[in-house]
Amino acid sequence: MLGEDSAAGEGSWFGPASSGSWETARQIVETAPATYWLATVRPDGRPHVMPILAVWVNGMLFFAAGQGTRKARNLVLNSRCVVAVEQEPLDLVIEGSARKTRDDETLRRVAERYATIYDWHVTVRDGAFHDTEGAPTAGPPPYDVYEVTPRTAFGLPVGESFGPTRWHFGQS
Repeated sequence: MLGEDSAAGEGSWFGPASSGSWETARQIVETAPATYWLATVRPDGRPHVMPILAVWVNGMLFFAAGQGTRKARNLVLNSRCVVAVEQEPLDLVIEGSARKTRDDETLRRVAERYATIYDWHVTVRDGAFHDTEGAPTAGPPPYDVYEVTPRTAFGLPVGESFGPTRWHFGQS
């Protein structure tokens, strides 16, 4: 779990004299049924950006992708990615890497979160998500689940409620 102790903030969250809190930024977005945007890198180096539905579990960001989708194929070759979301009062941009998670307990917790936030109900089987209807942003089932390990994140104000903030998390 990434908390305030593991993220070094620069800038201001609640005013020019106050350093921004990663935990506060994460809490703003973690229960919102928002559309996130995932940027990956194609084999030829061109960017690829698609909307995704993402969830937070124990302070970590997860998303699902069909195994044959462009985003999943890109992540096999290059795990580096950017995930962005807007949830008043901030735009949050996370640079890092994504890796598949196959742990059944983690997958169950992620599935519960998807059901709670997006009303998307899946079955965990064979280290992936399965459903009968498909997910518009994830491609056809089965779905691999990815955990995003942030390297740098940016909190940008929607309106003028705070100043821009950058957090560093170390290497990813």
